[in-house]
Parts: sequence; C-alpha cells; structure tokens
Amino acid sequence: MSKILASPRVRRIQRTALALVVLGGVVNYIDRATLAVGNPLIRQELGLSAVDMGLLLSAFLWAYAFSQLPAGALVDRLGPRRLLALGMALWSVAQLLGGLVRGFGEFFAARMLLGAGEAPQFPASARIARDWFNVRDRGLATGFWNCSSTLGTAISAPLLTVLMLNFGWRWMFGIMGIAGLIVAAAFYAIYREPHQVTLTAEEQRYRTEGDASDARASPVTWAEWKRLFAFRTTWGMLLGFFGTVYVTWIYTAWLPVYLEQDRHISISRTGWVAAVPYVFGVVGSILGGRVVDWLVARGMAPMASRKYPMAAALLLTAIATTLAAETASNVVAVGGISVSLFLLYVSSTSAWAMPSVAAPANCTASLGAMQNFGGYLGGALAPTVTGFIVQSTGSFAPALLVGAAVAVVCAIGYLLLIGGAIPSAERGAALAPA
Repeated sequence: MSKILASPRVRRIQRTALALVVLGGVVNYIDRATLAVGNPLIRQELGLSAVDMGLLLSAFLWAYAFSQLPAGALVDRLGPRRLLALGMALWSVAQLLGGLVRGFGEFFAARMLLGAGEAPQFPASARIARDWFNVRDRGLATGFWNCSSTLGTAISAPLLTVLMLNFGWRWMFGIMGIAGLIVAAAFYAIYREPHQVTLTAEEQRYRTEGDASDARASPVTWAEWKRLFAFRTTWGMLLGFFGTVYVTWIYTAWLPVYLEQDRHISISRTGWVAAVPYVFGVVGSILGGRVVDWLVARGMAPMASRKYPMAAALLLTAIATTLAAETASNVVAVGGISVSLFLLYVSSTSAWAMPSVAAPANCTASLGAMQNFGGYLGGALAPTVTGFIVQSTGSFAPALLVGAAVAVVCAIGYLLLIGGAIPSAERGAALAPA
C-alpha cells in the first residue's frame, strides 16, 4: 500500500508551526545570552563579584533543569499552544525585569524566572512534531526546530553587543523582553493543535500511520507520567542527553575564554572565531534530522533510526574533542571544536526525535522533558566542573578530556539502555503475562 502524503493544508500548518517554534527557539537562546554579553557592564554598575556572576549564570541552568519535569507534563496535559505561549510570555517578563534590577537578589530571582519560563520550549516543540508530522518525516522537522538553539547562540553575541553599545545593557534586556512578548502573542494567535482543526480521515491517517505506540489524544495522567520512569528506555535517554548537553555547555560557557587563554587569540578576533563552530552546529542539526528520516525510509525501525546516529555522533564527538585538547595548532583546535559541535547537534536532533516514537502520543512532551532534565543536569554541571579544573590546572585541555570521557560513557549507556518503544498503559497491561 502506498504511503499517505501530507495534504497541502497540513503542509502549510507544518511550515507555519516550524517557523513559529524556530523563531521562539532563537529568541529563547538569545535571551539566555544577555547576562553573559552584558557581564562586564553589569558587574561594574551593580558591584558584583565574579562569584556573584557565576551564581547568576548557574541560577538559570538549575531552574531550567528542574522546571523540565512539570513543564513536559503540563504541555501534554494542556497542549503546546497554551503552555508554550505562556512560557514565552513568562521568560519575556523575566527579561524585562532583568533590565530593572537594582542588586544581586533581584537579578537572581529574574534569572530563575527566565529558566522556568524557557522550560516548555523544547518539550512543546517535540510534541508539535509528533502532532503534525508522520513518523517518517519527524526527523527533519526536529532538525529544523532544534537548530534554533545553535542559530540563536551564533547570532546572540553580535546582536546583543550592538543593542548594548547603542542602548545600554538595561535596554538590551528590555528590547529582548518586548520582542519575546510579540513572539508569544503571534504563536498563540496563529498556531492550532490537531483537535482545533477539522481534519479529514486521510489527514488523520497521515499523522498517525506507522506509529508503534497508541496515538491517543487524551491528556496525560499523573499515573502515566510516573510510569515512564519504570522503563530502561527513559533512563537511557536521560543518560545519553546528559553527555550531549554536558559537552555542549563546556563550549557554550567557556569557548571565548578558552580561545583567549589557551589559544592566545585576541579578544577582537574571538567573537568571530567562536561563531564558526556554531554555524557547523546548525548544519549538524538539520543533517541529523535528514539522516533519521533517511534511515526510516530505508526500512530501519524508528527507534533504531534515532538510537544509532545519536550514540555514534556522541562517540565521534569524544574523538574530535580529544583532538582539540591535544593539538598545538589553533586551526586544528578550532576545526576539532567545529566538528564536535556539528556532531553534538547531530546527536541532539537524533535524541529529540526519539520521544515522538518512544512514548505514547499523550506522553511525548513528558518524555522529552525528562530527557531534557537529564541533559541540563549535565549542562548545569559542565561550567562548574570546567571552572574547577581550569583553576587547578591552568589549562582547558584536561577539562576537554573529561568532557570526551563523559561523552563515551553516556554513548555506551545509551546503546545499552535504549530498547523498544514504551507502550501505553492500556497496551502494556494487555501485553503483560497473566
């Protein structure tokens, strides 16, 4: 029987949805960078120490990590349209408040609010890909919305620097907050969920054909959410993404300082050199999604089409990161970092494509958020661990080697723990032995 194709109407909905979540993701990552870009001026005006600034930077990461668990369940229960629009509005208000703070305590609270507000972005994007794309098309869709993270990171430094130099750091926060509120309003006004659109039988079949798990639309329950932790696949996803985000955040938090300190590249050149690896990340994100769909089209099971590219990319990341740590050549080092970020985003896209095939439909965002929680535990630890290693050794090379080791361990754990798709509660009960 021939495969069902998306109708012209569904294709329009898909393109619109992807455009909205990519735009939201770019704003999401630019907003994360405002504190780092404004670091010197903020410290000078507010009288903050380096330790204070480190605590402010980590406040976002910890709030973001621990907000993942409720955010994913709420996305599955209330829908991406409401939760993502609310999250965008909340983090944008946090940005506005960041431009009004008068001291450390207020800034810490604003950064915590920013982390909580940004939590629904990626779980909601995973749910949108599940809701509107057939299983054979979700990899590339995931690659597109996932590339917003590296695209936002690449453009954040030049954009925010221009805003800060022309308007001051407080208005830099304010302008981004206003921009985020506009994006939130646009998303809520334009995006519609499947149950809000009168779909034909053929369009419904396109959405669900080939799914291994039940494609029920009922909201996730507390029992179903807790039940996800009973499966090895869930823990494998947490562990694998821990490694991906750990290594990513070594570069996200420390790349400019590494280039200046270890590679002796001038400050004027660092901003441009540091942007190069993130361009490779954009390509890796989109290509990773294409590889997933290509494997499915050639008969590989959906779970395997995500599992093997993710683990292979993470193992190759360890090799490229080791090369960057050990080489004496700046060109080779930047090349190794660029290859690392290319592979990390292949890994990230493959990982984010997993929840849409590993979980029942009504648990997609919940499982994605659990995975992201594991990832951002790694993201929160990486800057701190790297800082301690650099302080004790005077070099970034040992920290990069630790990152490579983490990548290897997490890739092996991913391969060993990821099994079959998680069945729905009803289907699982039916399959259980009497």
